[in-house]
Amino acid sequence: MAAGVAAVDWGAAWLAPWRATGEPVAQRIVRGDTVHSALQAALGAGRGAMRFVPQSELPDGTAYEQFIFDTRHVPTRDNLHDFFNGLVWLQFPLTKRRLNQLQARAIAADGVHAVRGALRDALTVFDENGAVLDAPAPLWQALNARDWRRLFVELRPLWCEARLVLFGHALLEKLVYPRKPITAHVYQAQAAMDSAASLDAWLAQQLQPEHLVAKPFVPLPVLGIPGWWPGNENFSFYDDSLVFRSAPRKNNHTMGSAAL
Repeated sequence: MAAGVAAVDWGAAWLAPWRATGEPVAQRIVRGDTVHSALQAALGAGRGAMRFVPQSELPDGTAYEQFIFDTRHVPTRDNLHDFFNGLVWLQFPLTKRRLNQLQARAIAADGVHAVRGALRDALTVFDENGAVLDAPAPLWQALNARDWRRLFVELRPLWCEARLVLFGHALLEKLVYPRKPITAHVYQAQAAMDSAASLDAWLAQQLQPEHLVAKPFVPLPVLGIPGWWPGNENFSFYDDSLVFRSAPRKNNHTMGSAAL
């Protein structure tokens, strides 16, 4: 586990919003702390009854999401996946609590099955692989159209006005070992992203079941973002049709007045 955390490159562009929270936790783990104890040390006091606990505290036969909802204890394994999940709880507690509330509500209504319903599926997609993008309208138009050449080449200067914050803990985990196909499910920001707290408060309010079941997310291969990966400075990077795929024929979903 210590070796895995030591492999995290805190200088990577996508980890800029996470470094202040994550690097001290990672340093504790490298020195020998378990993941749950390092996260708990970062949490400290003042967050109600929320705690990070060993995975062994999750009773057999109890759904993970339901246990968190009932106890406000987050079972945590010693691996990168749960390390990043814990960082998201630290950085976006309101949003994570909202996701957990909706998961528990869906479990109470439908039970736990091998195939999730539409709401639980959407919650899982965002929780594991979501990101939030604040960008000028032309970038969103090109992204919705999957017009990758326009998005990343013709409109490249506009990316200096955009900000993408990764949210999904599985997405963050995958980027420890970056690969070109890694793709986020992106949600459009409609509020200030000047701080994690303001983004957290806004996003927690946005997560309504009626929006989520429509899956208001757009796929974005994140290593295509200018400044995020040296390889994309050569524009042939975007010619890979297995990664930068054409838009489906069906209409894109929308959320409120802004298309996603």
